[in-house]
Amino acid sequence: MQAPSVGGVMLPRGGGEVVRLSRGASLTDFAEKINANPASLVAVMMNLGEMVTATQSVSDETLQLLGDEMNYQVQIVSPEEEDRELLESFDLEFGEDEGGEDLLVSRPPVVTVMGHVDHGKTRLLDAIRKTNVVAGEAGGITQHIGAYQVATEVNGEDRKITFIDTPGHEAFTAMRARGAKSTDIAILVVAANDGVMPQTVEALNHAKAADVPIVVAVNKIDVEGADPTKVRGQLTEYGLVAEEYGGDTMFVDISAKQGLHIDSLLEAVILTADASLDLRANPDQDAQGIAIEAHLDKGRGAVATVLVQRGTLRVGDTMVAGDAYGRVRAMLDDKGENVEEATPSTPVLVLGLTNVPGAGDNFLVVDEDRTARQIAEKRAARERNAAFAKRVRRVSLEDLDKVLKAGEIQQLNLIIKGDASGSVEALESSLLQLDVGEEVDIRVLHRGVGAVTESDIDLAMGSDAIVIGFNVRAAGRASQMAEREGVDVRYYSVIYQAIEEIEAALKGMLKPEYEEVELGTAEIREVFRSSKLGNIAGVLIRSGEVRRNTKARLVRDGKVIAEDLTIHGLRRFKDDVTEIREGFEGGINLGNFNDIKVDDVIATYEMREKPRV
Repeated sequence: MQAPSVGGVMLPRGGGEVVRLSRGASLTDFAEKINANPASLVAVMMNLGEMVTATQSVSDETLQLLGDEMNYQVQIVSPEEEDRELLESFDLEFGEDEGGEDLLVSRPPVVTVMGHVDHGKTRLLDAIRKTNVVAGEAGGITQHIGAYQVATEVNGEDRKITFIDTPGHEAFTAMRARGAKSTDIAILVVAANDGVMPQTVEALNHAKAADVPIVVAVNKIDVEGADPTKVRGQLTEYGLVAEEYGGDTMFVDISAKQGLHIDSLLEAVILTADASLDLRANPDQDAQGIAIEAHLDKGRGAVATVLVQRGTLRVGDTMVAGDAYGRVRAMLDDKGENVEEATPSTPVLVLGLTNVPGAGDNFLVVDEDRTARQIAEKRAARERNAAFAKRVRRVSLEDLDKVLKAGEIQQLNLIIKGDASGSVEALESSLLQLDVGEEVDIRVLHRGVGAVTESDIDLAMGSDAIVIGFNVRAAGRASQMAEREGVDVRYYSVIYQAIEEIEAALKGMLKPEYEEVELGTAEIREVFRSSKLGNIAGVLIRSGEVRRNTKARLVRDGKVIAEDLTIHGLRRFKDDVTEIREGFEGGINLGNFNDIKVDDVIATYEMREKPRV
């Protein structure tokens, strides 16, 4: 039914029908769903105060606003659902074993090692690998592919375990956020001399959120001051009760440095898997799994470490991983040796992809190259549209006052990272005690010791938080990520400065900082007297450019004679000009200031707002 809309624009009015749209959809996509003219939707958006073109990717909020105006229920399809629908359109399905129970065979458990920094995660992984190196093969394990398989004997039976060597719980969470269930069991490494530390708790919470069983490796039992019993007691408070205390969590005391009890730990992993999980997969279907990590190799192009979860991956298969696709040209195991096929729970390095997939992207084998290319291209277009639509404007301290007045937020979310737990706690305590009235609350979402990480930026993006780094800087790609996503990261080395700036921002008084930027210098070659204008300097521009109406200072014999002068007049021969560049001559008039001499230098500058770091 046609009915007039706002401003007299004719368009179809809904009766509350549901319209399903993907992230980053355009007004044209919306128009197709409701059989309307895209131009009429553009007109409606103009009447609603938003300038949007018909083909522009728009945010979820804009689509919802338009739907409400036209009496349609807009449903934004989740990325996972969108991907499932995309695969269904090609008669494909991800995440299901084909056939009945009788086709399933047992597979090795996939394990991630987590824990606090310096508690021995890397050394433990090295120790596990060394115990599995066959005599004479010591130099063989040189290929770092981010995952590897080891063998152990349990109850007289040879069993395999796959270890994912990720950079800690951040990658673990990034994979889980993409819907990838990559890990079956988590080994939580806790140093017997240190006990439970902040990152131990963080890792524990990540593992619990992923709903994976935990085996605790109490490391450094050979170090002075080691107290494994204390570790067991501390972890009881977090719901991990040791078997000897009547719980169901296996604790193994180890020394990664000495190689003590590594076999017992591997046995504990197998026993936990057997008791808690049903680890089976169909090895006879087309391979599916996840990309653990990927990079661009100078000699080999895009290479990706993939973990096969079901089916068998073979050389020559056509696969699609995220928005990358290609025919598997070669596969390498963790020893750098060529393999022809990879069965469930086997990690391999794959060569032959067109570009680099993301960590945690799903991969699956398809029948034709054309199908793989179409899926990859549609995924890439979808991600591109979603990125265009995002354009999120994050809160910064400078615009906090405006945002508060507009009622957009009622609390300031902070993430505090510092060099020591004492200084972090002191800063948090001082900030929470700030008296800024009842309009706004300060909430510390996360505090921790160490550099600002990508995980912190992720959290800040999701909660519009401001990140404070006290005596620490951003690590790795966190700085570029913060810049790209518009997250405000502040670095301080003086605690009072941090408190003053936050307080000033909350009270709407944070003034921008300015820095002086030199524009150009001019050397006075001759002085002309004018009864009308005073003294005029005949100059040669030595560097940069001199512009009219900019600030200047006069330097004589290296000393500043006069500050805060202004370039009132600028001439080239008989013409008034706005600027003179390096290497050219001209005349400069400094207004009422006449104390100029030959060989003096006029230095011009301007004050620019300084980006806060």
